[in-house]
Amino acid sequence: MTIKDIPQEWEIRGSETPFVGNKTSVRTDDVVMPDGTVVHRDYQVHPGSVAVLALDDADRVLVLRQYRHPVRHKLWEIPAGLLDVPGENPLHAAQRELYEEAHVKAEDWRVLTDVYTTPGGCDEAVRIFLARGLSEAEGDRFEVEDEEADMELARVPVVELVRGVLAGELHNNCLVVGVLSLVAARDVDGLDALRPAQAPWPARPFEA
Repeated sequence: MTIKDIPQEWEIRGSETPFVGNKTSVRTDDVVMPDGTVVHRDYQVHPGSVAVLALDDADRVLVLRQYRHPVRHKLWEIPAGLLDVPGENPLHAAQRELYEEAHVKAEDWRVLTDVYTTPGGCDEAVRIFLARGLSEAEGDRFEVEDEEADMELARVPVVELVRGVLAGELHNNCLVVGVLSLVAARDVDGLDALRPAQAPWPARPFEA
């Protein structure tokens, strides 16, 4: 058996969008099941996101702490953001987020992993990049607002983040997946074997 996710789309008899928000919406589809019955499936429609695991020469990851109202927590996270424009190049979006949230640039970019964050209730797809060769970005810092105005930045050793994940102290999806993927990649084929930064992404197609 080949362990690989495959695209598939069951018949949809009807669809409506009862809620449209600023960035996301909620859709209800009438989906035909294998036995012929039709069921309602509600899910959040999401433009997609990128995240950046920025690794410095001291084996530390650039992280930030931000308030997340839905879960009533201040979470340690890696830089991340929405794909604001349909078809936007995810690498360009990731470079923008690293600059805006941390005022940092990177010389070496690879795709670390691609994930669906909550496929049972949302179609969000996230591409997590590995960024190395970090340095201070040029120009003025990006002016932040709302929750981002209260952000804290830090550089934390990889081993400390792994410990926090396994101890149940760190919960952000992209941080958890990114850090554990980094450790796994090192143990398997090495970081230089990771996919190139412009690797195809069927979940959110783009032009290089």
